[in-house]
Amino acid sequence: MLEGYEGFEEFDVATSGTTVHGRRGGAGPPVLLLHGIPETHLMWHRVAPRLAERFTVVATDLRGFGASGTPPSAPDHAPYSMRAIARDQVEVMRALGYERFAVAGHDRGARCAYRMALDHPEAVTRLAVLDIVPTSEAFGRADMRFALGYWVWSFLAAPEPLPERLIAAAPGAFVDHMLDSWSHAPGAFPPEVRAAYAAQFADPGTVHAICEEYRAAATLDYEHDEADRGRRRVACPTLVLWSAFGPVAEWYEPLEVWREWAADVRGGPVECGHFLPEEAPDETARQLLGFLA
Repeated sequence: MLEGYEGFEEFDVATSGTTVHGRRGGAGPPVLLLHGIPETHLMWHRVAPRLAERFTVVATDLRGFGASGTPPSAPDHAPYSMRAIARDQVEVMRALGYERFAVAGHDRGARCAYRMALDHPEAVTRLAVLDIVPTSEAFGRADMRFALGYWVWSFLAAPEPLPERLIAAAPGAFVDHMLDSWSHAPGAFPPEVRAAYAAQFADPGTVHAICEEYRAAATLDYEHDEADRGRRRVACPTLVLWSAFGPVAEWYEPLEVWREWAADVRGGPVECGHFLPEEAPDETARQLLGFLA
């Protein structure tokens, strides 16, 4: 078992749209942890045990990632919209016995988390988003820096099967590039974790599902955000953390952006690269424990 998840039980829960794999451990109020790309729920292995000292921690693989399901997509990519992915996670938490819970997400998981807070305000008690701004803000402000720095948004959203075929030729190189170029501490990823991240990109079904998620981001997720802009806001307390050295810090004023989307916002930068829970687990855990208390 990966160091950090000792004492956590693994589970697979059937939802209305797929199956979701994850782990649960600890005791206390429930907290859901969601990962980003190119990761799985393993990314929380240094933070989850610290939270589990005071909370019941649930860490899951998003639909299309890791050991979760890869259901068929549709021409409009709706099965891989954040609305559908967020619904999965709410159903998982209910199946585990949690009607209300806090949620913390990184990267793609953060996009799932804020969509969940907007669509299911009755379920989400606290929201933490790590190293993102809302999807429609990112696309709406896109420029040359975005096109080059967030190249994965365009590459994975390209029409099938082009990105799928290119990734199939070198899945390890694809994952290593993201981990090494987006981080300030490449040694933060243990070999077994790095191997697990790369392994999922060797599976054609998983790669197609992840590409569909990015196609949905450029269409439905953007449209859902725009429909909510100025009409719905996240009602629960919201923690915003971001890399002090990355694009979110360089391109945006994150707290100002998020105050347009949430009623109660606090947070700040963390001295690390993009992968906060893996590069700066002590500070990430400290911030989350203070916020969730």
